[in-house]
Amino acid sequence: MQEAWEERYRRGETGWDRGETSPALAGWLESGLLTPCRILVPGCGKGYEVVELARRGFEVTAVDIAPSPLKALKSALARTGGTAEVIQADLLQWWPNEPFDAIYEQTCLCALDPDSWPDYAQRLHAWLKPGGRLYALFMQTGRPGGPPFHCALEDMHRLFSPEHWQWPKAPHPVIHHPTGLHELAVILRRIP
Repeated sequence: MQEAWEERYRRGETGWDRGETSPALAGWLESGLLTPCRILVPGCGKGYEVVELARRGFEVTAVDIAPSPLKALKSALARTGGTAEVIQADLLQWWPNEPFDAIYEQTCLCALDPDSWPDYAQRLHAWLKPGGRLYALFMQTGRPGGPPFHCALEDMHRLFSPEHWQWPKAPHPVIHHPTGLHELAVILRRIP
């Protein structure tokens, strides 16, 4: 799997990569909905958000399967003087030493094959402390296939069920993506 992702980066087939920090993350930071804590960024790619979170004093762990975007992330952190734990691993095999206060999920879920979503969702729940928050951007492609895969809201409600997650009231903010797609911004709280 690592080789396939690395090849996508080499060919520039990264439709989920917006090339900068997401406006949703910027909004959550500016509004105080996300404050410095121990945070995981799974499937971080080139890690624009990792750099921003590190700059703002978060204790960041960034994980991705492909080495080239992690190399770019490490260079960006070095340029900006930021620090983060940067790990190359398959998230469907990896496990942290301790749970996180928050997880920023932007591009990982939509990049994974939907058959692996239930396993990944269980991992997200386990990787968070009770009461921890999942800051999620659910990609809306409106088309079959991927990546990025369409994260239909009704599917997300089943995947992140109310017995394990507290959902905010709809409507959810729509974040436009440079590719013409959009994402739904949702903050879920882990129910112990």
